[in-house]
Amino acid sequence: MRPFLAVALLLPLTAAVPSQPAPESALAPLAFEQVAPVGTKMPRFKVDAAWPAMPDDLLLGQVSGVAVGPDDSVWVVHRPHSLTNTDTGLAQSPPIAACCKPAPPVVRFAKDGRYIGGWGGTASGPTVDGVNQWPASLHGIFVDKAGTVWFGGNGKGDHVVMNYSADGQYIRRFGQREKTGGNDATDQLGNPSDVNHSDGMVLVSDGYVNRRVIGFDAQSNAYKGRWGAYGKPPIAPTRSGDFDQSHAVDPSKIADPKAQTFADIVHCVAPTRDGHVYVCDRNNNRAQLFKREKDGGLTFIRDLAIAPETGGTHTVTDIAFSPDPDQTYLYVADMMNGRIWIVLRKTHEVLGAIGRVGRQAGQFTWLHSIDTDSDGNIYATEVNTGRRVQKLVFTGIQ
Repeated sequence: MRPFLAVALLLPLTAAVPSQPAPESALAPLAFEQVAPVGTKMPRFKVDAAWPAMPDDLLLGQVSGVAVGPDDSVWVVHRPHSLTNTDTGLAQSPPIAACCKPAPPVVRFAKDGRYIGGWGGTASGPTVDGVNQWPASLHGIFVDKAGTVWFGGNGKGDHVVMNYSADGQYIRRFGQREKTGGNDATDQLGNPSDVNHSDGMVLVSDGYVNRRVIGFDAQSNAYKGRWGAYGKPPIAPTRSGDFDQSHAVDPSKIADPKAQTFADIVHCVAPTRDGHVYVCDRNNNRAQLFKREKDGGLTFIRDLAIAPETGGTHTVTDIAFSPDPDQTYLYVADMMNGRIWIVLRKTHEVLGAIGRVGRQAGQFTWLHSIDTDSDGNIYATEVNTGRRVQKLVFTGIQ
């Protein structure tokens, strides 16, 4: 194990910093493309180039998930192991540079960008059958109405979804590290990518080894159902071997937005307030919309293809909603094109897009996860060499 990784895993359970003033915002324009006819109104945004304010000695690796809590605090999970020894010179023994150390794997920010604290690592994970359950590579994050935190993992053996209190105390898990049983398993997972806890259900997009959505009863933790594309039984083959990032750019992976099975990265699960759920079928450049039935089942409604001709890392990585009661607008993160599509949810008409590929403020490298706060601001994360979270400030409907 490399020295910098050991430092990251031995961080204390909670790591807060003294209260600090809110950083001044630095709003800047970002790329915008209008798709709908001229005169069509839609949400508009600028990027806050000063958000967030990290402590001077901490650094984020690949930021693989973002979620806004009920108090509008912004949570991210990142991958300390994606940092190199030259990134983390301060963490070496002896130190080889003035900065930096890896931030804790789970980090919390105030809406205004102040760093609130962080926690996580193997010291906070339970051990089952001699195996520590803390994921090797965190993926996705969700904060429920009670303020508890959920996340999964897509690293070697990461076949588990974890649930923690806001201060980093372990609550429960679904699945078990190093054990996976394929799409038909009812008590095991296969590299889950995303999780949601709402309406009495825990829904998991399961995800990087398996190719399905699976549901559990939130009270009893009992299995409730599993679904493939179009709500059919998940019959697609599972991934052979462990996932690595070379699989994400495999040129043999050609999108088919009408495929009868999910492709090999089922990347998000995003329920709405009105009893529906979107599932990100990333390598098929589409989302699928389902109705949530009273018994917990999912009934297919429609496909939503996004830039269907796109290759490379493909498009639909995550979905978020405008915060108005009707969730009028749908935001779809597109990894390969480095943009967030703005969609009118009622009709699924694509209105426009914000962002572009790049490394400056408001641009994206491997755009990965998005969420919105109560003011309509969008938070967006990047993996691979992107390694950051950005705030896109809602400026109105124009």
